Amino acid sequence: MTCMETICCPLCSSSAKAYHQDKSRTYFQCPNCLLVFVHPEAFLSAQEEKSIYDLHQNSPYDIGYRKFLSRMLIPMIKRLAMGSCGLDFGCGPGPTLSLMFEELGHPMTIYDPLYAADESVLEIEYDFITATEVVEHLQSPKHCLNRMWRCIKPGGHLGIMTKIVIDQEMFANWHYKNDDTHICFYSKETFVWLAMHWQTEPVFEGKDVIIFQKQKF
Repeated sequence: MTCMETICCPLCSSSAKAYHQDKSRTYFQCPNCLLVFVHPEAFLSAQEEKSIYDLHQNSPYDIGYRKFLSRMLIPMIKRLAMGSCGLDFGCGPGPTLSLMFEELGHPMTIYDPLYAADESVLEIEYDFITATEVVEHLQSPKHCLNRMWRCIKPGGHLGIMTKIVIDQEMFANWHYKNDDTHICFYSKETFVWLAMHWQTEPVFEGKDVIIFQKQKF
């Protein structure tokens, strides 16, 4: 691969150019939506990904993990009516955020392509959907994000939690890119582009939580 190589952006389909190179992967950035992503040749297989996720020690009984997930829980709860029904997309091997919402009176459904792969739950509309530390793993972000958005009821909310790309210099030394399961990296501008695509506005909560509300018709 050369620095002049271009590749199609997996989010907006524009032509992207090389952005960064490390020992094992080439990263591209889209000039339109500013998504940074790795070359598909670097994608892991589903089995390889699962072997890494299986090592995670996430548990609903882990106070530290609950505190981490509260960065999504707290700003989302403020927007919800009592009894609102939600979907935790990409719940992983130890569903926890869904239990935290249920403890506060919100019926929850879970989905994960490796651990809870019942795709029938993606044919239902929800008052809200959460995707915490999920979107950086998506091989097809356009397809997956639009699928989530279609599952949101009018007036409902989609919450995304992921680390944000700041600039090229910081990216070069960014620990977040060193996880081989992380293949897409979003800047604030990426979420602004996504909001325009969905005809809404992004609300940034803290450093890594973004909430979108679907318009009522």
